[in-house]
Amino acid sequence: MIHTKSSEIAGRKLTIETGKLANQAGGSVTIRYGDSIILVTACAAPIAREGIDFLPLTIDYEERLYAAGKIPGSFFKREGRATEIGTLAARMTDRPLRPLFPKGLHNEIQVVVTVLSADQENDPGILGIIGASAALSISDVPFDGPVSATKLGYINGEIVINPTFAQLEESKLDLVVAGTKDAIAMIEAGASEVSEDVIIEAVKCGQEINQQIITLQQELIDLAAKPKMILPLDAQVETELVDKISSLLGDRLQPTIFTNREKGEKDGALDELGTDVATQLGEEYSPQKVRAAFEALVKRQVRSGIVHGNQRPDGRQPKEIRPISCETSILPRTHGSGLFNRGQTQILTIATLGSMAETQKLDTINPDQSKRYLHHYNFPPYSVGEVRRMGGPGRREIGHGALAERALLPVLPTEEEFPYTIRLVSESLSSNGSTSMASVCGSTLALMDAGIPLKAPVAGIAMGLVMTEDSKYVILTDIQGVEDALGDMDFKVAGTAHGITALQMDIKIKGITYSIMEEALKQAKEARLFVLDRIVETLPEPRPELSQYAPRMLRISIPVDKIGALIGPGGKTIRSIIETTQATINVDNDGTVTIGSVSQEAAQQAIALIDGLTKEIEVGAVYTGKVVRLMNFGAFVEILPGKDGLVHISELSNEHIESVEDVVKVGDEITVVVREVDSMGRINLSRRALL
Repeated sequence: MIHTKSSEIAGRKLTIETGKLANQAGGSVTIRYGDSIILVTACAAPIAREGIDFLPLTIDYEERLYAAGKIPGSFFKREGRATEIGTLAARMTDRPLRPLFPKGLHNEIQVVVTVLSADQENDPGILGIIGASAALSISDVPFDGPVSATKLGYINGEIVINPTFAQLEESKLDLVVAGTKDAIAMIEAGASEVSEDVIIEAVKCGQEINQQIITLQQELIDLAAKPKMILPLDAQVETELVDKISSLLGDRLQPTIFTNREKGEKDGALDELGTDVATQLGEEYSPQKVRAAFEALVKRQVRSGIVHGNQRPDGRQPKEIRPISCETSILPRTHGSGLFNRGQTQILTIATLGSMAETQKLDTINPDQSKRYLHHYNFPPYSVGEVRRMGGPGRREIGHGALAERALLPVLPTEEEFPYTIRLVSESLSSNGSTSMASVCGSTLALMDAGIPLKAPVAGIAMGLVMTEDSKYVILTDIQGVEDALGDMDFKVAGTAHGITALQMDIKIKGITYSIMEEALKQAKEARLFVLDRIVETLPEPRPELSQYAPRMLRISIPVDKIGALIGPGGKTIRSIIETTQATINVDNDGTVTIGSVSQEAAQQAIALIDGLTKEIEVGAVYTGKVVRLMNFGAFVEILPGKDGLVHISELSNEHIESVEDVVKVGDEITVVVREVDSMGRINLSRRALL
């Protein structure tokens, strides 16, 4: 049976439907907003695979280019691996859903979001969160939803609900708020130095819209929900076993957790304790049960120490930041480099400049066709002392890179101000808490070291939260790995001294209140300003000159009707200039030509060749050219590449001369003025007029 529910959101109809498509899936819905339509399915394995002790949830976001009326640009002409936009949309869908599954659910779950129609106005990524919630809620998968999401903009001082892609170009804020009926579940934002007050206002507005969409989902759930599967009773960690391990360890666990020893040394000591209890309890319990119970005990001790003992695992106070150090110019041949250390977290970021011809072309359903600023993040296994297979970037790497990219974008110069493609690569050399925010700091250092004129330096900090069942809580500044893993929140905040440029909040509980969020933002601002001071102490402002190894970009304009002459048949002419000069050349439709080369001489040679093809010779203009041929009646002078003019013998000198050779030779440079361009295009020059 087909069930449909609709509601008007920001002047557009949002429709959720089930029962028409993909009915063999555990749960299936279509969501329509404007002319954007997605299909979302949810399926779960009937039983958990043996040995699984975590939630194996997979979110797949499938962009189909037919949705936007496009044919894929690859050789195979079909969609391949997920685009960066698709990967980020999948991560954004996962984050508010994951905390809402019951502990002990270890069955494999797959949610597939397929974009069927993209109207180039309404973001299908937001619909994915709503659709995933609805599909899971009507399926047999245990899920404590529904959850909703809303996008917010800030244009001309006003909050805008679900702004279109065109509106986002003018917006100072691009914020996504996901929430349940009771609390905020997830936040993702990019901003142009927006204040904390505006962020809070937008979050509250988003949550009001979320309540309307949650009500809509609940109406559908009441009509179409299936009975939920029953979890096995032994799925939970046994409280009795946790207490038994606590008794066995006595007072050995507390000093092992709460010590200022380095991460590797502390982890080794905890492993020894875990092995000891596993040996003692090996005849009575399986190793998996003992390990799970031991980890539960460690978590309980860490959280209790923070909330009730005001004691962090490394001895810091809640607002205290680990020691920070910064360096720049540590790599001699790169265009810019920055090394940022915060405790055991160490990031090396490298800046590389290229021509506008090196912008990334995007093959996606969204309106953007290219981008000139790229941030790539690498997380090798040695950064956490592990051994694992190296390969391409995973979802984590793509997500962290995108967050750092978003944080720096508002302070970069425009293409008109700085006609370069900019690539940053952040290498995580050592990780113990928030390498993504360290990447923001390393990026600021690298960009300023490269001489890129930033509007302001940017820093980032990660905030944590530990909350007890009786609602007591502590907000932590600069969380390290164990506080992230065992805490309730990872709230990343990046910005300048003037405002926020990026936010990302993930929680492991069902939600947080506005007051907790306001307190966390206030605490994060204090920390951000502290980190900014350390960055500015290292490098107060961008270097005045680019690296000697960076290309120099020069811009000239040519008549639009001369673009074809510069390009040549099949691009033959422009390729010839590039091969001759080894410069990069990019031509815009308005006649703007950008020439890039490390060599100033090569760049000027390229400009001269372009001028020769595109510049009109003007009567009265003065040129310095080279004598290329001598005739009895005069000399031919090349005044522009490929363009010769005749200086008649009578125009070579003020005095009477018998022979042209008496005055000039082939190869001589002489200055001449254009006397005439006749009807056949022949150029007559004079040297005598300038003597």
